[in-house]
Amino acid sequence: MTASPPNSALDYDAIVIGAGLSGMYQLHRLRELGLRVRVFETGTDVGGTWYWNRYPGARFDSESYSYGFSFSKELLEEWEWSEHFAGQPETLRYCRYVADKFDLRRDIQFRARVTAAVYDENTRSWRIALVDGSEHTCRFLITAIGPLSTPTLPRIEGRDTFQGKAFHTARWPKEPVDFAGKRVAVIGTGATGVQTIQTIASQVGHLTVFQRTPNWCAPLHNGKIDAETQARIKAGYPDIFARCQETFACFIHTPDPRGAFEVSDAEREAFYEKLYGERGFGIWQGNFRDILIDRKANATISEFVARKIRERVKDQKVAEKLIPRNHGFGTRRLPLETFYYEVYNRDNVELVDVTETPIERITPDGIKTSEREFEFDIIVYATGFDAITGSFDRIDFRGAGGVKLTDVWKSGPETYLGLMVLGFPNMVMVMGPHTALGNIPRSIEYSVDWVTGLMRFARDRQLTRLEATPEGVKEWTEHVKALGVGLLSNEVDSWMTGINRNIEGKNTRIVARYSGSAPAYRARCDEVAANKYEELLLA
Repeated sequence: MTASPPNSALDYDAIVIGAGLSGMYQLHRLRELGLRVRVFETGTDVGGTWYWNRYPGARFDSESYSYGFSFSKELLEEWEWSEHFAGQPETLRYCRYVADKFDLRRDIQFRARVTAAVYDENTRSWRIALVDGSEHTCRFLITAIGPLSTPTLPRIEGRDTFQGKAFHTARWPKEPVDFAGKRVAVIGTGATGVQTIQTIASQVGHLTVFQRTPNWCAPLHNGKIDAETQARIKAGYPDIFARCQETFACFIHTPDPRGAFEVSDAEREAFYEKLYGERGFGIWQGNFRDILIDRKANATISEFVARKIRERVKDQKVAEKLIPRNHGFGTRRLPLETFYYEVYNRDNVELVDVTETPIERITPDGIKTSEREFEFDIIVYATGFDAITGSFDRIDFRGAGGVKLTDVWKSGPETYLGLMVLGFPNMVMVMGPHTALGNIPRSIEYSVDWVTGLMRFARDRQLTRLEATPEGVKEWTEHVKALGVGLLSNEVDSWMTGINRNIEGKNTRIVARYSGSAPAYRARCDEVAANKYEELLLA
């Protein structure tokens, strides 16, 4: 093997794929190390999730003040969130503000979709190919491509024949869509579907919702932030972020230490009422400690929320269709809503259960089910993402010896700390499979800081090859799988278990995400860093 070339012989010290929150912060931190960095981004601006997901009603379900970056005191003092749960336009403005403040765009290449990334063992470097045919070399490759960034369309015959307008929620046009008086179909009732439906119902002429699997939803209780609250938030940022560091999933909410049956029936009911009336994820992340692991405990909260749905929806036949039967409350991703259930009380809204009357095909004029034909002016696909591994599948990653990442992960992801992959030296993933997710920006900041520490270590010791060991990957992957045992969520088909019926080969459940606590995850990663990364193969 020939000696690896000096970094100066390569185009960059590091290349980052993606200019969402992860990529932006990673660029900022690597610059601090004095590294030559380039970020490649498919879109025309920064923002990632908030650049692409412009659909009506898109917004946080983490409290705004717990979501923004914490690394800059000046940024915290300058930026003022207008709502407790900011909408997409405001969040995209925030991302652009961060990019401007830290002059990030000069090292970001937009309209630059990465098609392939190939490792060269002889030079210990990566060669990155873009869709325009250009190639760029670097020592270290950092992926910041997000767990929910690759949209999927339904596999329905005739989809391309529709003569009206059709949009996927994650590829929404930048120009406003005029719904006034239009006949609109929404396919899908996950989080994006819920937000879209509740937002456009009052604008459209008629709305038809095609639902396969109802989801449990809970009230968001959003509101404007007044001047007094704004001052309190800014003064309290240290406490807010300290709280996020302590909690299970980096939200300001954390599980109640009591079990559901350690209180009386009346106390339990009152507790559920309290949570249902409060802002945000408290009813999911701040509920009794056993509702996500004990079927009987879960049944109590599921029955409570089912009663709420029946109270809020006037037509009880419709209400029953909106109540999930195949999973308990909180075992799939919980959409937060604002008068979503009341939408179905409107005369211009119809719910179609596609398990009763399946969609047979899309027609030039609309949608044909087994029962009837519908005519539409607009079809909205709220059909989600090829989650967690999908954004990796779209790029031809090849490691040492030309091994394909898709082959390595064909039975499910195998990683070291959710950060590295066996056989892919010098590649590090920010928010990859098997890492702590939760309130994403909190997890992003930690992961980026950890990666930055590793890059500093390599720079200071002039290391040119960093790789996970077989033992390290085996141990972490088994640990992640063991953490999932007993979780009701891992017994449910959802993007969190790798299921997507719209994609060939994604019909078998896998353990794709770390389900332990964020503090435990950070402690394990900190241990590795404190021991000078001796668990890695270093050269």
